[in-house]
Parts: sequence; C-alpha cells; structure tokens
Amino acid sequence: MAMSYSHKLRDLYFIRFAFAIVWVGVMFVIAAKAAEPTALLTVLLVIYPAFDAGAVLWQLRADPEAGRSKTSEWISVAVSVLVAIALGISSSIALPAALAVWGIWAIVAGIPQLITAIRNRKAGGQIAQMLSGGISVFAGSGFLLQGIQGKAMMTGPAGYALLGAIFFLISAIRLGIKLRKANA
Repeated sequence: MAMSYSHKLRDLYFIRFAFAIVWVGVMFVIAAKAAEPTALLTVLLVIYPAFDAGAVLWQLRADPEAGRSKTSEWISVAVSVLVAIALGISSSIALPAALAVWGIWAIVAGIPQLITAIRNRKAGGQIAQMLSGGISVFAGSGFLLQGIQGKAMMTGPAGYALLGAIFFLISAIRLGIKLRKANA
C-alpha cells in the first residue's frame, strides 16, 4: 500500500476525530435537554451519518488499489446515507425510534468498518478501527434494544461517537508513527 495512502488515511482520521469531538460536545448539550424531538436534534442526528458517508467516499477515492474489492466501503456509504434519511424521519416522530435507527446503523456500519480495517491493515493503525467496528455491533445492539423498549436516552449516541473519535485519534497517531519510521 502506498505511503501516500497512509498519509491520506492519517489526515482523514484526524479530520474524523475533530468532527466527532465537536459533534459530541454539541450533541451532549442538546440531547441532555431534549425530552421530545426538536429540529436541532434532528439536524445533529442526520449530520453524523452524512459526514460518515462523505468520509468513506473520500477514502474510496484516495485508495490506490483500484483492483481491490471495495464492496464493504460502498455498503458503508449506502447504509450511512439511508440512515441519515431514516434518522431525519424517525427523530422528528419519536426519540426512541431514532435511538433504534441509530442502533441499527451502528450494527450495520460496524461490520463493514471491521472488514475494511482488516483489509487496510497494511496501511497501519487499523487495530483501533477493528475494535471500533466490533464495539459498534455491541453498542448498536444496546441502542436498538433501548429504542424498542421506548427509552429515549439520546446522550448514548454521543458517548458512542466519543469512543469512535478516540479510535480515530489512535489510528491517526499510529499511522503518523509508522510514517515517521518509514521516512527515517
């Protein structure tokens, strides 16, 4: 895998970390006060998967291995776009429905993330992404069950995104270390 792709992945992971940290901060403030659906909460819930889809599209364009199957990444993009739409609808109806949709997304997005991280392991810094994908499946199951039970604790997705941000930061740092060693 080309070193320039590793540079691009590192930069993307730093950008994803920064975005998530800002999103988490705003989401914690808004979600802690929201007992009912609000327009701002809906916007926040839609922005996160939309940004995720854009980041994966960017990663697809940056990948130099044209012959490699990128099915898991395309699935991730499609799922994130569909979830953004579903969150826009569900979060304007009932918060437990939005939490259940978030849970489904975490499950369905976690699997391709795990597969992609395994495939990108040669680029370095992917162990955190593998863990993130696996944890997404478990966390998503919890969100789905809470939503089905009628619970609407919308700070949960913010905590989940915070953990994801930490994993992106770890991956970016590990890639940076690998790149420095390769250039030494």
